[in-house]
Amino acid sequence: MSSKGRQLNLNLFIYPGGHHEAGWRYKDSSPERILDIKYYQALAQRAEAAKFDALFFADGPALTENIRYASRPRLEPLTWISAMAAVTERIGFIATASTTYNQPYNFARFFASIDHLSNGRAGWNIVTTGDAGAAQNFGLDQHPTHADRYDRAGEFVDVVTKLWDSWEDDALVGDRQSGIFADDQKIHPINHIGKYHRVRGPLTLPRSPQGRPVYVQAGSSEDGKSFASRYAEAIFTAHQTIANAQEFYSDIKARVKAVGRNPDQVKVLPGISPFIGSTEAEAKALYDEFNELIQPEYSLDQLRRLLGIDLSGHDLDGPFPRELIRIEGEVGVSSRFHVVLDIVDREKPTIRQLLHRLAGARGHWVEKGTPEQIADKIQLWFENGAADGFNIMPPYLTGGFDIFVDEVVPILRKRGLFRLDYEGTTLREHFGLDRPESQYSLAQSAIA
Repeated sequence: MSSKGRQLNLNLFIYPGGHHEAGWRYKDSSPERILDIKYYQALAQRAEAAKFDALFFADGPALTENIRYASRPRLEPLTWISAMAAVTERIGFIATASTTYNQPYNFARFFASIDHLSNGRAGWNIVTTGDAGAAQNFGLDQHPTHADRYDRAGEFVDVVTKLWDSWEDDALVGDRQSGIFADDQKIHPINHIGKYHRVRGPLTLPRSPQGRPVYVQAGSSEDGKSFASRYAEAIFTAHQTIANAQEFYSDIKARVKAVGRNPDQVKVLPGISPFIGSTEAEAKALYDEFNELIQPEYSLDQLRRLLGIDLSGHDLDGPFPRELIRIEGEVGVSSRFHVVLDIVDREKPTIRQLLHRLAGARGHWVEKGTPEQIADKIQLWFENGAADGFNIMPPYLTGGFDIFVDEVVPILRKRGLFRLDYEGTTLREHFGLDRPESQYSLAQSAIA
C-alpha cells in the first residue's frame, strides 16, 4: 500500500497517431482511423473502464507541423468532447483552446454547454498558442509576443470566469406555480472593460455542474508558472529527470501558496510516454524499432521549431553543435526550449541521438521497461515530490494504451496507488478539487 495515502491522477493524452512521431507507421497502429469517431469513442470507453480521470486532447489553430510525414490532423476539441461524452458516463475530458485566437463570450458559451451536456466532466487546457503561423489564419500580420499573449490570457480567463459565474447557483427557479422561471436578481452582467476585451454579459446559460470547467495549464516558462499559480487547477508539464520534476513541483506549489491559494488544489501532472516489454531488452528493442521509422526531414523541422536552429545538411551522426543555440528571443523563452537544452547539456548527444530522444514525445519523459519497472518509476516520482499523477502518452494507439491498462495499472492498484472505481461523477471530483463558489454569490454574501 502507498504509505502516504494519496492516489494517482491518470489521464490519457491522445495524439491521433500516437505520441511517437513515427507511431502512425508502426505495424500495429491505425492511421486510417484517425478521423473515425468510433475509434476515439472506443478509446474513451476503454479509459473509463480503467477508471482514468480524463482524456486530454491537444489542439492548435494552425497546421504548422510537416504534414508530409506526420499524422497530425486536428479535430476541433469541443466537437470531439460532445461525441465522447455521449458514449461515456464518468470519465472527464480536457480540451485545449487558445486565449489568443478566441473571443471570450462565444468561448464561454461553448465550454459551459459542454459542461452541462457532459454533466460536469469538462476541463479547459488554457494555451496562449506558440505557433506564429496561426496569426495569418486570423487576419493578423504578426503573432503577439510571448509576454503579450500571457497578458491577454490573464484577462481572457478573468472574463470567462466572470461569465461562468454570472448566474448564481440558485438563479434557475423553474417554479410552475408562480410562473417564475429564473430569478433575474441573481443573474449579473459582468460589464468588463479591459485592455483586450469589452464584454457586457451575462452568459446565456445557468452555472454549470462544476461551477466552471477545470482550469488546466501546460506552460512552464516563467510567464507560464506565474499564470499557473494564479489560475491553474491542474498543470501538464514536461520533465526528463526526477530532480527537474521535483524542482518544478516544489516551485509551483510555493507560488500557488504565495498568492493565497491552496497547493493541494493544484495537481501537477507530468507527461510519460512508456515503451513496455515483457523484458527490459524487449522494451528497448521496441523503442529502437520506432526510431528506425522516423523521417529525418520531419525530425529536423521539429528540432528547428523547438530550438530555433536549422541543422539540415549537418552530419546526423556528428556531435550536436551546441554553440549554434541562442537563448535570446522568443524561442528561448519557451519552457520546452529549456527541456531540450537540458538534454543537450547533460547527455552530449549526436544530432541523430537527439532526434531519437525527441521523437518519442517532443521533450516529455520517455521511459522503457517492463510493466513492473514502469510502475516503479511512476511510484518513485509520485511519492517523492515530483508529481500528483501523470498524463499517459502512448507511443502508438491503441495498443500502446492497452498494454499500459492491462499490465501497469493492475500493479499500481495492487500497491494502493490508483483507484478501483470512481467515487464522484465530475472531473473536479476525480481530481479532488473543490467546486468554486460564484464570485457574485460571494459578493452578495459579503454585503449581507
